Amino acid sequence: MNLVVFEALKPVRCAGCRQGPLPMLVREDGVPRCLHCVDLGHLVYLPRGNAALTRRAREGSSLYAVVVRYEKRRRRHERQGLLVEEEALARAEVRCLADAEARARRRERDRVLREASDARFTAAFAAEIRRLFPGIPPERALAVAAHASVRGSGRVGRTAAGRALDEDAVSVAVRASVRHVDTEYDALLMAGVPRHRARARLAPRIEAILAAWRRPAAA
Repeated sequence: MNLVVFEALKPVRCAGCRQGPLPMLVREDGVPRCLHCVDLGHLVYLPRGNAALTRRAREGSSLYAVVVRYEKRRRRHERQGLLVEEEALARAEVRCLADAEARARRRERDRVLREASDARFTAAFAAEIRRLFPGIPPERALAVAAHASVRGSGRVGRTAAGRALDEDAVSVAVRASVRHVDTEYDALLMAGVPRHRARARLAPRIEAILAAWRRPAAA
C-alpha cells in the first residue's frame, strides 16, 4: 500500500508542530500533519515526467510516498510525483544518465551506418544511370542519384523499385532531372501553365537530351 502525500490547495498548518503554511501534508487521524511530523521530512520530491527515473528511484528507495493533488475540474486526486530517499534518487539519476549516453552512442553508430549505406546505394544508383545512359556526364549521374535517393524524401530512388535499381525507376529519376534542370519546366509551372501541357510542350527537348545520353560518350 502506497503512502500518500497531498499538495495543499489552501494555507494550512500542521496539527502537531503548528508549522505552516504547508506545501505538502499527510492526513493522519483526520488532521493535517507536516512531513517532518510523520517522519517523511528527509525525503526529496521527484516530479512526474520521467518514467525511467521515477521507476528506478522508487525501486531503490526503502521508503517513498506518492504525491497527489486534487483536480477540481476532474473531481479526483491525480499523481504529481514521488517523495523518495535522496540517495535513491541520486543512484537513479546516474543510471539514467548512463542509459542516455549509451543511447546517444547507439544513435551515432546507427547514423554512421546509415550514411555509409546511403553512400553505397547512391553510388550504385549512379552506376546504373551511367549504364543506361553512358553519354551522361559522370558528375550529373551522381547528382541525379544523390537527389533521387535522399532517405525519407519519398523520391523514386527510395521506392521499392528504386531500391532494386529497376531500369524504369532509374530512367524516371533521370527524366525528372532533365525536366527540372535542363528545361524551363519550373518557370512554366510558375507562370500558371498546367502541368500536363508544360510536359507536352517540353517532351521533344527532353527526349532529345535522353537520346543523346543513351549513346556512349565520345572518346
